[in-house]
Amino acid sequence: MDQEETDEALVARGRDGDAASFAILVSRYERPVFNLAFRMLGNRDDARDVVQTTFLKALENLSQFDSQYRFFSWLYRIALNESLDQIGRRGRHTELTDVHVAEDDPLQDAVVADTGARVQLALLGLSPEHRAVLVLRHFQDLSYEEIGRVLQLSDFTVKSRLFEARERLRVQLTDTGRTH
Repeated sequence: MDQEETDEALVARGRDGDAASFAILVSRYERPVFNLAFRMLGNRDDARDVVQTTFLKALENLSQFDSQYRFFSWLYRIALNESLDQIGRRGRHTELTDVHVAEDDPLQDAVVADTGARVQLALLGLSPEHRAVLVLRHFQDLSYEEIGRVLQLSDFTVKSRLFEARERLRVQLTDTGRTH
């Protein structure tokens, strides 16, 4: 099986009942979906739950996927909806101990961990709508057009929401910086 097989080809085979093709999609997108969920939720266990639910729903609804769009946009939309549902069910819970740190330089690691924790805390202080646009742009590296497809927004709305979200994040980071 070709490692570089397109998402479209894998989806087509998955629709025909080929479980191995869907497994490739899971391995291809499991990490990005986890990162999206973690940035939205701030909790690894909740993010893992979202990953499982996202892929289960994607598998169950694979026949409804519109192949004129990109698979990952559809998948990210499912993951984002699941994350938003999780926020609604559990409220805002922050687990700041989950920031990944390398072990090369303890001082640098402490700075990176503190910065990562401050960013995650600031993200969790934003509305889910602002958090989503920031996560998709800056942590998932999606284009404005791709963000628009995932969030079902116009490019103009994506740009204006992103501008506002950055400003609110800046304020959140300034405020959290004063408490330390």
